[in-house]
Amino acid sequence: MEDTAQIKITATNEEIARAAVDEASEKLGSDIVLLDTQGISTFADYFVIISGETDRHLESMAEDISRRSRKMGVHVTHREGSGKGGWVLIDFTGVVIHLFTREQREHYGLEQLWARAREIVRAQ
Repeated sequence: MEDTAQIKITATNEEIARAAVDEASEKLGSDIVLLDTQGISTFADYFVIISGETDRHLESMAEDISRRSRKMGVHVTHREGSGKGGWVLIDFTGVVIHLFTREQREHYGLEQLWARAREIVRAQ
């Protein structure tokens, strides 16, 4: 009999990105975009860009996305920023999640910077 505690679940980068989209949507994130950056980025296959209403909302979504990824057997490689600064970055090595207030999202303009990326999902 196989010990299921010994089995490691390995999620693909796309599965991680889609799980982040789903989690943010469930937590009422807005203007959620999943970009396929394969072939145009050397550090990530997928970007997920999410808007939140307040600093607490950003922090809450970041924690929920991190928790969901751990359940998938994936851990955060790097995290930067804070809700208070209006921007949180979560790096899963191959998938980068950006959570912004609307003002910061406009300021950074990531969608314009990565305009060559293929848009996979857009959820309002």
